[in-house]
Amino acid sequence: MPELISSPATLLIWAIVGYFLGSIPFGVIVARAKGLGNLRQIGSGNIGATNVLRTGNKGAAALTLILDGGKGAVAVLIARSLAPDDAVQLAALAAFVGHCFPVWLRFRGGKGVATFLGVWLAFAWPVGLACCATWLSAAAVTRISSMGALMAASLSTLWVVFLGVPDAFLLGIVLTLLIFFRHRENIARIRAGTEPRIGSKG
Repeated sequence: MPELISSPATLLIWAIVGYFLGSIPFGVIVARAKGLGNLRQIGSGNIGATNVLRTGNKGAAALTLILDGGKGAVAVLIARSLAPDDAVQLAALAAFVGHCFPVWLRFRGGKGVATFLGVWLAFAWPVGLACCATWLSAAAVTRISSMGALMAASLSTLWVVFLGVPDAFLLGIVLTLLIFFRHRENIARIRAGTEPRIGSKG
């Protein structure tokens, strides 16, 4: 846990900044711009890149992935340039929460995987790269995007410790718990053997 040196007002400001950056629903914006329809009525109804991919438009899915990861990274980088580490970590967490519970969509957002990866890449790039590698490996083996996300989240706190960022351990724990909470329906489908595979339009 970082040393708490910022004032409550400073922490509140960066929580708001992080939240509103994270709450930008890029999946919805990209889908509409590309004429792909309403993501809420496609596939899982999720607003993330995996569901955009179910439209069959790989370019739109890739763009959504980049933008959703980018907003988490931007929240971290802006905060780091202007505020102490405690505020940076709060901005990172708030960006993730903003993606999952955006006020613009009545708090019904995405699962947060791309934003999770973007946050870690900006906050501690070795941890971010390790999480990306974990996601890619698990997703490649299982062909299940949510399995990659769950594995990346599960191992993220280990990467934090092993790669020398112990002050972010609590942030890692909270992000991991939120990832699992947001994937609770996926976990049930994985256990039942009904979770859609990557590239499925169903």
